[in-house]
Amino acid sequence: MPIISRAMLAVVASLLIAPGARAESVTEALAFSYVNNPAIAAALYSVKIAAEDIALRQAGKRPTIAAGANLGYSWTVAGGTFTDSGSGSVMLSYNQRLFDNLQTEAQIDQARAMADAASEGLRNSEQNVLLSAATAYFDVVRDTELTSLRGDNVTFLQAQVNSAENRLNIGEGTRIDVSQAEARLAQAVAAYRAAVNSLQSSRAAYARWIGHPPTSLNPNFPFNGLLPASLDEALQAADANHPANLAQRAQVEAAKFASDAAMRAFGPTLDLVGSISSAFTTSPVVPSPSVSGSIGLSLTVPLYAGGALGGSARIANLAQTQTELQAQVTYAQVRESVIAAWSGLQTAIALIESAESAVRASEFALDGVIEERNVGQRTTLDVLNARAELTSANEALISAKRNRYVASFALIAAAGRLSAAELNLPVSIRSANAYRAGVEDNWSEMREVDDF
Repeated sequence: MPIISRAMLAVVASLLIAPGARAESVTEALAFSYVNNPAIAAALYSVKIAAEDIALRQAGKRPTIAAGANLGYSWTVAGGTFTDSGSGSVMLSYNQRLFDNLQTEAQIDQARAMADAASEGLRNSEQNVLLSAATAYFDVVRDTELTSLRGDNVTFLQAQVNSAENRLNIGEGTRIDVSQAEARLAQAVAAYRAAVNSLQSSRAAYARWIGHPPTSLNPNFPFNGLLPASLDEALQAADANHPANLAQRAQVEAAKFASDAAMRAFGPTLDLVGSISSAFTTSPVVPSPSVSGSIGLSLTVPLYAGGALGGSARIANLAQTQTELQAQVTYAQVRESVIAAWSGLQTAIALIESAESAVRASEFALDGVIEERNVGQRTTLDVLNARAELTSANEALISAKRNRYVASFALIAAAGRLSAAELNLPVSIRSANAYRAGVEDNWSEMREVDDF
C-alpha cells in the first residue's frame, strides 16, 4: 500500500517553509528581481548602444582632423662616389561637410527615434520581468498550499483505511469498504507526489526570476489604485502607455527618417578641405625646410551610382511600410492581452466566490456524512466522496486566488503600468537618460563609460 512516510513529509515540510525565516513580501521579491535580473540590465545596455548611434550620426556634421608624419633615408653609389640624403614631413589635414542635402540631419533624427524605441524596449523588458517574477511568486504560494492540502488529504484517507479495517475486524464493515478506502488513498498519494514535483518546478522558476530560492512567502499585495476600473479604461491606458506600442511608434518614425535620408542621398554634397604640411631634407640641392598649405571646397553631385541609390531608397520605403504594418500587429496584440487579462481577473474573482461557498458547504457535508457513517446510516464510500468534494473545492479556491493575483499583475502590465516606479518598489530607478544626454552633447572621441 503506497503510504507517505514521516521522513518524506519532513523533507517536503522543509520545502514549504524555512524554519525561522522571515516572510518575504511580494514587494520585496519584485524589488530584488528588478535590481538583479540580467534581462533588465541587458535592456539598459541596448539603450546605451542605441544612444551611441546618435553620436555616430552627429559625427557627419562635425570636422575630421588628422595628423601625419613620415621619415625617409636614401643613398646612392655612383662612380665611386657615395651620396645620401634624409627627408621628413609632418602634415595636418582638415575636412568638414558643409552641406549634404540634409541627409545627416535625417540620419540623426532616425538614430534618436531608434533610441526612443530602445528606451521603450527597456520598459517592456521591465514589465515582462516583473510579471514573470510575480507569476513565479504566486505559483510557489499556490503549489505550497496544494502540497500541504494534499498531504492532509493523505493523512485523512490513511485514517479512513485504518477505520475501515477496524470495523471489518469487529464485523461492522466489509472488505469492499477497505478496498475503496485503499484505492482513494493510492490516488491521494499520487496527487500529493505530483504536487511536490510541481512545487519543486515553481521554486526553480522563482529562483530564476527573483534571484534566490523562496523561503516563507506573504502573498498579500496592496495594488493601491493600479488596477483599471473598467475594460475601456484599461484599453485606453494600453493604447497610450504600453511600451510595446510606444516602441513600435518610435520605430515607425525611425523608418520615416531612414526613407527621407535615402532620398536625400540623391542630392549634392559640399565639403571644406584644408591641409598644412612642413617638409625637410638633408640634401644640399633642395632648400630645407619648407612649409605648404591648401584650402578649398569640394562639390559632388551624384549622377549615376549603378542603381545603388535607387535600391537603397526602395529598401527604405519598403521597410517603412513593413514597420507600419508591424505596429498594427503590436497594437492588436496589446489590446488582446488587455482583454484576456481583464477576463481572467473577472473569472478568478467569480471562481473565488464560488469556491468559498463550495468549501463551506463541503466541510458541513463531510462532518455530517462522517456522523451518519458512525451510526450506520452512511457507507465508507459516502465519506470518501464527501472528502473528495471538499478537497476539490479547496484546490479550486487555492488556484483561483493565485489566478486572481496573476491576472491582476497581467492587467497592470497590459495597461502599461507594471514598473518599479508605479509599484513603488524600494529601489533606485535604473535609466539611461543621463547617459543619452551626455552622448548628445559630447564631442570627445574617448570618454569614461559611466555605469547606469
